[in-house]
Amino acid sequence: MSVTVSHSPFTATVLGLPRIGPNRELKRATESYWAGRVDAAQLHHVARDLRLAQLADLRDAGLDSVPVGTFSYYDQMLDTAVLFGALPPRVAGIADPLDRYFAAARGTDTVAPLEMTKWFDTNYHYLVPELDAATEFGLHPEKLLAELAEAIELGVPARPVVIGPLTFLKLAKSAGGAALHRLPELLPLYLDLLAQLANAGAQWVQIDEPVLVTDLTEAEIDRVRDTYTALSAAQDRPAILVASYFGHTDAALAALADTAIEGVALDFTAGTDVAAVAAVPALSRKLLVAGVVDGRNIWRTDLDTALGTLGSLLGSAGSVAVSSSCSLLHVPYSLTPETGLDERLRSWLAFGAEKVAEIRVLATALTDGTDAAAAELTAARAAAESRRDDPRLHNPRVRARLAELDDTSLTRLPADQRRAMQREHLDLPVLPTTTIGSYPQTSAIRLARAALRKGEIDEAEYVRRMRAEIADVIALQEKLGLDVLVHGEPERNDMVQYFAELLDGFAATENGWVQSYGTRCVRPPILFGDVSRPEPMTLSWIGYAQSLTTKPVKGMLTGPVTILAWSFVRDDQPLGDSARQVALAIRDETVDLEAQGTRVIQVDEPALRELLPLRAAEQPAYLRWSVDSFRLATAGVADTTQVHTHLCYSEFGEVISAIAGLDADVTSIEAARSHMEVLDDLNAAGFALGVGPGVYDIHSPRVPSVAEITTALSAALKAVPAERLWVNPDCGLKTRGPVEVEASLRNLVTAAAALR
Repeated sequence: MSVTVSHSPFTATVLGLPRIGPNRELKRATESYWAGRVDAAQLHHVARDLRLAQLADLRDAGLDSVPVGTFSYYDQMLDTAVLFGALPPRVAGIADPLDRYFAAARGTDTVAPLEMTKWFDTNYHYLVPELDAATEFGLHPEKLLAELAEAIELGVPARPVVIGPLTFLKLAKSAGGAALHRLPELLPLYLDLLAQLANAGAQWVQIDEPVLVTDLTEAEIDRVRDTYTALSAAQDRPAILVASYFGHTDAALAALADTAIEGVALDFTAGTDVAAVAAVPALSRKLLVAGVVDGRNIWRTDLDTALGTLGSLLGSAGSVAVSSSCSLLHVPYSLTPETGLDERLRSWLAFGAEKVAEIRVLATALTDGTDAAAAELTAARAAAESRRDDPRLHNPRVRARLAELDDTSLTRLPADQRRAMQREHLDLPVLPTTTIGSYPQTSAIRLARAALRKGEIDEAEYVRRMRAEIADVIALQEKLGLDVLVHGEPERNDMVQYFAELLDGFAATENGWVQSYGTRCVRPPILFGDVSRPEPMTLSWIGYAQSLTTKPVKGMLTGPVTILAWSFVRDDQPLGDSARQVALAIRDETVDLEAQGTRVIQVDEPALRELLPLRAAEQPAYLRWSVDSFRLATAGVADTTQVHTHLCYSEFGEVISAIAGLDADVTSIEAARSHMEVLDDLNAAGFALGVGPGVYDIHSPRVPSVAEITTALSAALKAVPAERLWVNPDCGLKTRGPVEVEASLRNLVTAAAALR
């Protein structure tokens, strides 16, 4: 049936929405479902209530186009795989659709999960679809259609959102290499989907193509043009908005504009500028959704600058709508709960709800003139002036110390010389076993932390309880026979937040949760000023753990790049300058740890790949300052002290030279889900340092068998000589249960001992 729909442009929107719930309601409900405490109907009820409340809030806030379909129980790329029938065959035997979905996400006792990696240059992790010759695409739009119907029933101007075919295929893992050759199979399903959405009442559809901000070949640009020529030629469809974000679209913008799509959404906070739009005359016939409100950081928008950008765009586009630069998935829901923040700092911030308000203000000013938003514009100017003049933003002592440093502050003896010294100093067996750092955060730990926060126990009692936890973890590791121990990190709420709360220049939120992956949520701290370490942060905990054993206990720190990547960082100076300040504070801690007798120090940089710019031309500068900041943090210790680092869940091939440049004595790295593929990349780059490829995946509840770990280690030994190979899990054990951790580590130690 042919359906005529209105394609009138809209004025104010966001590109996507968070889904965990303002108080992490979805996280709790999902984990309760996994544990068998609630059934699927109860989980679906919680999810629907969250969606409906969110839709109503956005409608009432004045948005005249609202995204739907961005809700997910786990991940939007996994949802797209379900939408197009591209789940791996190994989960096909699971009859229940929800359990099949979660099996692909998390694995089961008998089913391995999909690989997981970072979503472009963010701290969000997506699940990597697997495609092979046997994959037969098929359309399953029930979820998206149901969520569209919910919104229409609520009177919301709904705009369905779907990941685009180019992004889906470029990010998928294909047995035959690049999967773009499968576009002809996928495009008919998108055409079918567009027709069904139009029949269901959608006036606009948003097709997300963030891959357009990466380096594309001329052939790939041609595919952009061909793909959207085909989709926009459909008769029965909504108006098409192609959204790209996290950078500039370069030549892809002209290719899109050559087609009959009705709109494009561009990120004006991360590279796109007015000149790029003016250079594409065909945009004068389209809706331009201008992402002038930053969807990835939490600073208040400079409304005057944003209005200037919007005004300049009016002459280059058919019409202009105001939007967030990307989905609001990456920022907390609202500032309202943050009553504990310093009021001056609070006035500089905008979380999700505040960004929606900024979008509405900008749309009003653009349409009705600045007088219609005079009060809001005046308040924004006052906040900007307050921030500019705050003395906490500039610490002369920190800046003077950094100015005095030279290249000698970044170097140690060559790695082979250090290895010989450390072999004698540590006296470890071949294939030494260790863990990445954290052990399960038990209910007793969480209750103690809550009791301290509420004032129900004092600091002394909290320390006593945490020491008891440390003693248990040391005793467990001794019993299992691990070689290099950790204290388990019971005192740490998060590997970044913990340090941010002890460093000057940072602030912490009470409820500023964002999704990292699945039900894993983090509270990124706010780096607002110059960074320094007022006093030691870890010495007492590590010193106590070391007093309980003769085996070496690792000092556990988080590296400067990861602290930046997993924080909301100040935007008034280059990232490299902030990294050097954090590195100097971490360097002070490493020197103090060594002085108290710590022989192994691990400085984790799991986010090294995460901040890598998406364009190759911009990557060398980043790699220089990121590597230098790590070396600044770690080169202050003696050559007999062994420096470890840890990296996880990234496409490591793109940063192999940087991993070597870190010059860490041992690098532990995610490898289980990718079946040790990273070792080939390391070998190709001539990597000659110690390496601990993860031998089992800690993000799955599975307990790996001795045989499974032995097989992984045997594969690793084909790529890494035994004298440089370490044995460890993929990542920290914080999110796992004590029983499965003990069983998994017992099997790990058994496998290592057998191979020795």
